Amino acid sequence: MSTQTTTPRAERVTHSLVRDVELSGGAGTLALLTLDNGLDHTKPTTLGPGGIAELTAALTALQARAARGEIAAVAVTGKPYFLAAGADLTQVAGVRTRDEALELGRSGHAAYRLLGEMGVPTFAYVNGLALGGGLEVALNCDYRTVATDAPALALPEVGLGLVPGWGGAYLVPRLVGIEKAMDVILTRPSANKPFKAKEAFEIGLADALFEAPDFLESSIRWTADVVRGTTVVERRELDPAPVWDAVVAGTRKQLDAVVHGSRPAPYRALDLLAAARTATKDEAFAAEDEALADLIMSDEMRASVYAFQLVSHGKRPAGAPDPKLARPVTSVGIVGAGLMAAQLALLFAQRLGVPVTMRDLDAERVQHGLDYVRTTVEKLVTTGRMSKDTGAKVLSSVHGTTDITEFSRCDFVIEAVTEVLGLKKKVFAELEGIIGPDTILATNTSALSVTEMAADLAHPERVVGLHFFNPVAQMPLVEVVRAEKTSDEALATAFAVSKALRKTAVGVADRPGFVVNRLLVLLLGKIVEAVENGTSVEVADRALRPLGLPMGPFALFDLVGPAVGLHVLTSLREDLGDRFPSSPGLEKLVAEGTKVVLPAPARGIPASVDPAIQAYFGTGEAGGPGALDEAGVLDAVLVALTTEIGHMLDEGVVQGPEQIDLCMILGAGWPFHDGGITPYLDRTGYSEKVLGRRLLPDGIANVPAQVA
Repeated sequence: MSTQTTTPRAERVTHSLVRDVELSGGAGTLALLTLDNGLDHTKPTTLGPGGIAELTAALTALQARAARGEIAAVAVTGKPYFLAAGADLTQVAGVRTRDEALELGRSGHAAYRLLGEMGVPTFAYVNGLALGGGLEVALNCDYRTVATDAPALALPEVGLGLVPGWGGAYLVPRLVGIEKAMDVILTRPSANKPFKAKEAFEIGLADALFEAPDFLESSIRWTADVVRGTTVVERRELDPAPVWDAVVAGTRKQLDAVVHGSRPAPYRALDLLAAARTATKDEAFAAEDEALADLIMSDEMRASVYAFQLVSHGKRPAGAPDPKLARPVTSVGIVGAGLMAAQLALLFAQRLGVPVTMRDLDAERVQHGLDYVRTTVEKLVTTGRMSKDTGAKVLSSVHGTTDITEFSRCDFVIEAVTEVLGLKKKVFAELEGIIGPDTILATNTSALSVTEMAADLAHPERVVGLHFFNPVAQMPLVEVVRAEKTSDEALATAFAVSKALRKTAVGVADRPGFVVNRLLVLLLGKIVEAVENGTSVEVADRALRPLGLPMGPFALFDLVGPAVGLHVLTSLREDLGDRFPSSPGLEKLVAEGTKVVLPAPARGIPASVDPAIQAYFGTGEAGGPGALDEAGVLDAVLVALTTEIGHMLDEGVVQGPEQIDLCMILGAGWPFHDGGITPYLDRTGYSEKVLGRRLLPDGIANVPAQVA
């Protein structure tokens, strides 16, 4: 998989094309500026230095025309499907000095503030995607319309290690209020949840919402009404200082509880929002410039861009065979009807649009699985996330049975039974005598050997691993496992199915735990090992905060289930040795079904460990010669992870560290600002200390050493 280098590609310059439109009712002439990079919809409009220079020149010329009375208004829109997708990240990541970074912010402000100081009313017609600097084009205008089919409006910068740096941090709280501004600038970027067009209109990011087929015409008519004064847009008053300060203080408290200071961007954004109430525009824009310059020259931002490029990469996955080798899938069989199997049944029916047969040993289990599919579909329809027609089609596609011979008509069968090797081998042995000669057999195993699973079959070449993550609908990663005898046709089919399911597939070798579970369970194992040796559970729970993970290790244990964690830890220890520690305390916790975390203190705040579980580990008390402080626990975890990644690369589990990062980002929630895991190990020195080498070349996911 290719990665971002320190030399950016040539800028795809976005041009500013201007034409005049006569407004109805004698309202005068509208100068309509269209942002267009001259490419089709597969190449989103972005704004780099060249594009910003063109925009500045065009707007300066329009300002002069406005001063001469030649135009009554200016509007900005985009090519089909896009207003603009924001700044050109390849250009941003190629900045080599802070002065360059500072100029990037200043040049954007110089262009955008012309929209707010034109001398005539300015309008943004948000006809499509508007992200980051694209949305800030609209925010700097006096008025905004949005098309009903615009798929996403957002300021995602904080999630990429930046801040809204072209006016967003100053303008949004003044437009929608400080509380909603926190959602726009901090909360939604962290959850990767942009606004739909209607949502943006409802909170006040847009002033008018028009249907897509005649959006431009409707926007121009509305503009004429505004210019003539027959339509008046009311603006909210600035929030009172006590309200503003209280929201900022509450948000800062929540940031500390969730982020723990692990990355600078959200704190810099919050500081800008805090100051936006009393700052002048000049002061606010200058503060945005300084914050942007600092963050562009941070490793966290470079790692975030690296991570973004990994997850948005559109080329063939590393290790995937020629897609033409994939066999058609017209009917799917799922062995089992438990929760995982039912989730898979719903996903296959919804995304592939083919008949799905779910089979289990008795009618009661089958009915449980069908009930899950039905209730989930009904909920999706009720909440408007699925149409009634689609829901009916999905439900009619999923069939339950206790008769294994019904799999004879399926050309793709995946097992999702209990994680016991003998049971899975038995399932495959039964299936082989029933299914057709070209049917692909897949396993959803999370850690077991696919090669061993297929070893006794007459045709092991048809077996492939497809490791989905729970919850299936939400988790974007699938680990595609090539066993010793897996054919290219079976592997290509697995990749094709993953793509059709809208998942990101990463090819992995058939080694214990593959990528995500091998590293994640090792991390959890080192945490409980520290506790077994006398470290306080509370110290161990806090130790990983510098990584910025979405939750602490014991909350993660609770999420995956201590029994599942113990099972995988035990199996990995058996396969890979005592690098994966044993834990008598964890065994006791699982045996007694003890809860490991306290209830979450508030929505959005991760749960913390229950101190009472200390009694299960070691001597039952914290302290002693083996006890570690938080830094010591973190060091032990990072040394272990670095060591294991070295083994994985030597074993060829994946083609390179980029695939490990992609797996950890999408399968384990590893933060963008870490760049996954390997950039963090590089920049903290663990790669060189443990392995004697960097995992990624200097400058790929960090500020290059020569300019840092």
